[in-house]
This record gives sequence, structure tokens and C-alpha cells, in this order.
Amino acid sequence: MGYIGNGPYQGVLTGGNIQDGTVETTDLADGAVTTVKIADGAITAAKLAAGASPDEVIVSASQPSGVSEGQLWYDATNNNLMAYDGSSWLPVSATVATLTSVSGTIFNGLASNLTLSGEGFMTANLVVNFTPSGGSTTNVTVTPSSDTAATVAVPSAIYNQSTGTSIGITVTNSDGSTSSPAVSKSVVGLPTGGTITSSGGYRYHTYTSSGSFVVPSGFSTTVEYLIVAGGGSGGSEHSGGGGAGGALGGSTSVSATTYTVTVGAGATGTSSSSGSSGSNSSVFSQTAIGGGYGSRSTTNGGSGGSGGGGGYNDNGGAGTSGQGNAGGSATGVSNSDPYSGQGGGGAGGAGSSAPSASQAGAGGIGTNAYSAWASATSTGVSGRYAGGGGGGLGNARSNSGTGGAGGLGGGGAGGNTPGGSGTGSSGTAGTANTGGGGGGSSNNLAGGSGGSGIVIIRYAI
Repeated sequence: MGYIGNGPYQGVLTGGNIQDGTVETTDLADGAVTTVKIADGAITAAKLAAGASPDEVIVSASQPSGVSEGQLWYDATNNNLMAYDGSSWLPVSATVATLTSVSGTIFNGLASNLTLSGEGFMTANLVVNFTPSGGSTTNVTVTPSSDTAATVAVPSAIYNQSTGTSIGITVTNSDGSTSSPAVSKSVVGLPTGGTITSSGGYRYHTYTSSGSFVVPSGFSTTVEYLIVAGGGSGGSEHSGGGGAGGALGGSTSVSATTYTVTVGAGATGTSSSSGSSGSNSSVFSQTAIGGGYGSRSTTNGGSGGSGGGGGYNDNGGAGTSGQGNAGGSATGVSNSDPYSGQGGGGAGGAGSSAPSASQAGAGGIGTNAYSAWASATSTGVSGRYAGGGGGGLGNARSNSGTGGAGGLGGGGAGGNTPGGSGTGSSGTAGTANTGGGGGGSSNNLAGGSGGSGIVIIRYAI
């Protein structure tokens, strides 16, 4: 038969040449049979004992299963070479962490969050390194939301740095790899002015008197505002209630500058005439108009942010569109004695006309457009603003009657007459810093003063 070795059949190896057991592993030159010399499919996994070939690298986008210790896997998703230690996959070489951008703001004296973007963050124990210019590094360990994103709370040692301080930010992942170079953020100052409170993700600046809203360099945002003017005072002698100060709101963009804030005063009530109009409030080139005066006896109410109520036989003043409503007007009620005045207008509704000779008109309701601000705990914001003053009721003999109620939102009640010539009460003042109108008086007593205005500015933080 043929043979293997020197001779005419040298190098020829066939099934017929091999007696059972004549070719053994020790008979083959080291490396003589390799994977590339085996026809595709000639040797399959089913033909190999478990774990017989861990040296080949598996290339896939997800973790292989059913493998043995020492198996290599190239993670095609994250471009990492991984090795199986019998229980988990570990990187063969360190994953490089790369920080590409940081969004969010480091505010001076205020906690905030930053969002990090990059690569190689891995799944846990990402250390965020904050290094102030000329200062010591503060480290914060977070759990990334993905291999490319993470959120970190700015530590107090960093947000209490001086405004303008440059903060270098790097990341170190659980492989010990650190990004380079650092991403820099500067500490930004916050606006000042008024009484400042924070709640519900907003910062509020409340002005109960005139002042300034100062926006520092580096800060810009969109703010919302509420502007309420001073309320008008009620008239004397069975008169109309004062109109509420105008109330308006909106939003605008602000940047580094100083904005003047004007808070209007409420008008002062007197005992000898119709009332007076309240003063305007303003900020950001927006002006709320002071409330109109309440009438005296047989005169009309004054126009304003909201109009003052008419006398016992007269018309109310007009309100300003978008800021308030008209005062109440007499509707033919017999006013021989007692004499009932009309209610002042409010930001949320018109003043009421006297329903009878013995009942003066109520002040118009104020606006509750900013009640959501008030629900955000201690912000200094009321539920309603700019209610109208109630009309006053007077008499000449023994007949009695009731003054009009003040409108919700700071409106003062009107004076009443319990009976008897010359008796009665003054109008009640509007509530301070609501823009409420003052109540009208009975007989020759003083009408109630209007409530002062208010300005509130808020922005998200």
C-alpha cells in the first residue's frame, strides 16, 4: 500500500492511507492544521468539545452567550475588545472617556444641575471633576443615563465661587480614563432687586415700593411680570367706590442692565370731595394705569386702570382696555333717602350698580390670573389683585342702609348708615400692595384710600 514519507506518495494523505489510529496529534507538525486550512463547515461547534476553542474573537453588536472563560468579544456597538472571566465581560483595555459639551448654568449661590455629553461614560461610577481657576478640585460621582450622557448637581463648593470664576470640568470613568481637555463654565451671577424668593423652579422678585431690577453680566433669560398700579380712593358723601389700579402682565427677554421699577401709590381719601386717582406702576416699558376716583354725591366716577364708581345718581368712569373695567353707574334706583353710591371697577369685573336705595353697589372683582404664582408657597404673591372699592351709602334722616362690599383682590368696603341724621362711617381703604380701590363714604366722612400697587418679576432657575 502507499505510505507517508519519502517516496512517490510523499505528502499524500487520504482515508485509504491512514490506518485506524495511525495519525495522532503528536504526529502533526505544530500548527500544520489551522482554521484557514479547514473547509468551511468541515468542523462545527457541535464537533468540538465545549471550551475547546476560546481563542477566536467573536464580533457582534451585543454580548454573546454560552461562552467559556477566556473567550474574546469585539463589541461592535462601542468599539471595545472584551474578555469573559467566567461570569461577566470586562474590557481588555481601558475605555476612553471623552467629555464634549456641558449644558446648563452654574449660578452664584444657587444649586443647579448640569447635563454632560460625550463618550465612554460607561454604566456606573462616573466621577465629575470640578476645578475652579486657582482652586481645589471637587469630585462628584454620578450614574450616567447612558454611555454618552449624564446629569450632575453642581456642588456647593463650586456654586459658591465668586461670579465670573472659570470652572474646568472633566470626567473620569470606572476604567480610570479621564477626558482631556476640560470643558470650561463660568459662574454666573443672578439678578438682584426687590424681595427675592424661590419656589417651584422659579425665582421671584417682589417690589412693594419703587426700586431697580439689576441683571448682571453673563445672565440673560426670559422673565414674566405682573404690574399693578395704585388704586383710586372712594368719594365722600354717599359716593362711588374707587377704581382698582390697572393690572397687566406679560413676558420679555432681559440681559445685563439695570431696569427701573416704579410702584404706584394708592390715592388718599378725603372728606370734602370726590376721591383721587391712583398712581401708575411700570417696568420694562410697560405701564399699568392708576385706578379712577370714586365720585361725590352727584358726579361721575373718574376713568383709570379701572373706573371709579358713580355717585348715587351718576355714571361710573371707564377702565383701560386690557387692564381693568368700568365703575358702576346709577340705574334709576330711587335715591331720595338713603342715597346709595356705585361700586368701583376691578381688574376682573365691572363695579356693580346699587341694587336699591338702601344697598350701595359692590366693587368689581380683581384678577386671579396669577393665582398659580400664589400657590407656589411663600412667594409674596396673592391670589387676586386689583379689586374695586364698594360704594358708600348716606342718609339725611333716620333711614338706614348698607355700604357696598369691596371687590375680591383688595377692594375696600363702602361706608354704611345705621340710621339717624349725620351718622355713618368712612370708606375702608384698599389693601396695600394689591391696587385695590378705596370704599366710598357715607355722608360727609372721608372716602377710603386706594391700596398701593405692586410689581412682581419671575424667571425659571
